[in-house]
Amino acid sequence: MAQDDVLYEEDGFRDHLATVDEKGKRKWVYAQKPEGWYYNVRTVLSLVYLVIFFALPFIKINGHQLFQFNILDRKFTLFGVTFWPQDFFIFGLGMITFLVFIVLFTVIFGRVFCGWACPQTIFMEMVFRKIEYWIEGNHNQQRALNNGPWTKDKIFKKTAKHTVFFAVSFLIANTFLAYVIGLDDLIKIIMEPIGLHLTGFIALLAFTLCFYGVFAHLREQVCIAICPYGRLQGVLLDKDSIVVAYDRVRGESRGKFRKNETRTIGDCIDCYQCVKVCPTGIDIRNGTQLECVNCTACIDACDHMMDRVGLSRGLIRFASENNIIRKEKFKFTSRIKGYSAVLFVLIGVMVFLLASRKDLDTTVTRVGGMLYQKQGNDSISNLYNIKILNKSQEKIPITIKVENAIADVKIIGKNIIVNGEESANGTFFIILPKKEINSRKTNLKIGVYNGNIKMQTIKTSFMGPVSD
Repeated sequence: MAQDDVLYEEDGFRDHLATVDEKGKRKWVYAQKPEGWYYNVRTVLSLVYLVIFFALPFIKINGHQLFQFNILDRKFTLFGVTFWPQDFFIFGLGMITFLVFIVLFTVIFGRVFCGWACPQTIFMEMVFRKIEYWIEGNHNQQRALNNGPWTKDKIFKKTAKHTVFFAVSFLIANTFLAYVIGLDDLIKIIMEPIGLHLTGFIALLAFTLCFYGVFAHLREQVCIAICPYGRLQGVLLDKDSIVVAYDRVRGESRGKFRKNETRTIGDCIDCYQCVKVCPTGIDIRNGTQLECVNCTACIDACDHMMDRVGLSRGLIRFASENNIIRKEKFKFTSRIKGYSAVLFVLIGVMVFLLASRKDLDTTVTRVGGMLYQKQGNDSISNLYNIKILNKSQEKIPITIKVENAIADVKIIGKNIIVNGEESANGTFFIILPKKEINSRKTNLKIGVYNGNIKMQTIKTSFMGPVSD
């Protein structure tokens, strides 16, 4: 029989989700506690991620959080640099760049991000699942507890578990809000009377309930039914993508292991350990499925069983379809090269835009409804409004100069000074000699200066009579 003709079991798994029964009712997943090299590495990496997540709001650069995504005030802070609505095109390009990176990463490595770096998986498997094991025991003990009567022991364990779940959800919600409104404002909400920050308190409670609902009840359904990333695999993956895969060539036909027998069938001993440890309840032997988050729990379980029966590891491993069927090594396909080229171009444009980003964003407009005014016998004036947004963190005194004509600038009122990360408005006259006016509309270039340093050049028009 050719390798491409290796027989599958019945394909009944394709017509329903592993977590839904024939009546459409959800089947609760009782995942066996995984053990092994991959799980240990994931645990260490998850600890690093968690430390970073909870520590970042406390790290400040020049008085600003390292990362803050203040949707309410319409400003984002990345590495201490604040981005405003005027920088939205940079943000939009950044999102496109990130999307292309995700596409490229998925084409090469499949859904490994979900199992190793996604916050949903990290909190579910490395925080809440561990709490569940600690309080209720392993998967069999959890199933027995849920199916059993409401005894004192069950009430105690359920109360303890959900109390801890809610407390951890409250901690996550606080940290999440620190990324949105800022750590200083969050501390005010926590420390000051509720009546002074009722909206903030309601938001904190709402996020707490949201996170509690996700990790105590929705759980793997977020990855299966809510997150669209799993469904993108059908479009992005190909036979060269590296995913957590079962080597059906080596494993089939499967059969129970018998000691001291001469094995004439495949290496899969049909122990179902790969199914028992799966947090989404699938059988990896059925091939790549949208529920699989590439968490590698099945690899650890299978390797452990292979060691016990004296067979080689790697029956389930990171591999591509072509590697399993044709023993082909990884190669850079035309898709990978194409996505990589697009990604490098986008990164280059992003770097250029960030490097050329100005500290000031200035708008100059002529005052509406006003004509030009005569100034003496030989000059004409126009009245202008100016609005300046200071994106930097320093106070900037503004000087306005006309660069392409001999003209005077007269500020109305006080000199314009823009505080850091604030905007300021002003009004000024441009007084132009009649000899400089050659048409009813003269184009001017206005330089906006901080002392002797030109910060920005703005184009505007000057209205006046044509000189004889």
